[in-house]
Amino acid sequence: MCIAIPGKIISIDAPRAKVDFNGNIVDVNVGLVDPAIGDYVLVHAGCAIEVLQKDRALEMIELFRELEELTK
Repeated sequence: MCIAIPGKIISIDAPRAKVDFNGNIVDVNVGLVDPAIGDYVLVHAGCAIEVLQKDRALEMIELFRELEELTK
């Protein structure tokens, strides 16, 4: 199973961007979307595949936190 994770754009040098995943900064390809700094994007296999609304992104991030707690 593959999963996409939401993260926040902190800088852009198209077609790449630095994305913050709970303090982990990752270089992501943003060539498929048109994000701005501060936007949340859904990332799969190193590529941003969707720009998310902030409330939806934060909801997904919280769900991932809850899942992580269940596995401890």
